[in-house]
Amino acid sequence: MSGYEVTESRLRCVLPFEAAPAEVRLLRRAAVQQLSWWGMAVAADEAELLVAELATNVVKHVGEGTSAALILERKAERVRLEVHDQSPVMPIVREAGCGDECGRGLHLLAAMAVDWGTVLTAAGKAVWCEIPLKSGRSCHRFERAVEALENYEGAARGLGQHGRGREASLVESAVELIADLLHWTSARGHDPDDILDRAQMHYEAESEAA
Repeated sequence: MSGYEVTESRLRCVLPFEAAPAEVRLLRRAAVQQLSWWGMAVAADEAELLVAELATNVVKHVGEGTSAALILERKAERVRLEVHDQSPVMPIVREAGCGDECGRGLHLLAAMAVDWGTVLTAAGKAVWCEIPLKSGRSCHRFERAVEALENYEGAARGLGQHGRGREASLVESAVELIADLLHWTSARGHDPDDILDRAQMHYEAESEAA
C-alpha cells in the first residue's frame, strides 16, 4: 500500500490500497497515523473502525486483489472518509440479523457517521461517510449499540434507506428501545428517572474523559 498527501488549503490525503486482509490492517494504521499528524486524534478510533469496515467490504464484495483507494479529508468540523473501488454495484442495507455477508458494515456506518452515502464514479463507485472531530465517543459502545438496535424489532424499519433517512430510522429505533428498557426497569421495581440520571452521568463522565 502506498499513499500521498495533497498539499492544499484543505487537508486531504489519498491512500491507494489492494483489496486484501493484510492491506486492510495497514490501511487502518495509515489512517490513524494521518489523522494524528493532522492533530485529529479525537476521531482516530471511529475512523479506524469505519475504514476497516469499508475496506473489508471491498475485499468481500468486489474481490481480493482489486485496486481501491481511501481518501481522508478535513471538512470544517468533520472528517470525511471515502473508499473508491472499481465495481459499479451499489451496496444494499439488508435485514438485520442475516449475517456479516449482508450489510453489517453499512449498519455500523449508519449508526456511527453523521452522514454517509454512495456515488457512482467514472471508475466504479465510492462509499463515503463523515464523522465529527469533537465526538469523544467510544467505538466499543457504538458497536454494542449497533448490535442492540439490529436485534431490536424496530431496527427493521427504513431498511434500504441511505444517509439521513437511515439515521432517522435508527434514532427512532433507539428511542423505542430506551422506552422499552424504562418499562422493564419500572416492572422490576426500579425508578426510571434514577436509571436515566445514572446513564447520563456515565455518558458525561466518559465524554469529559475522551
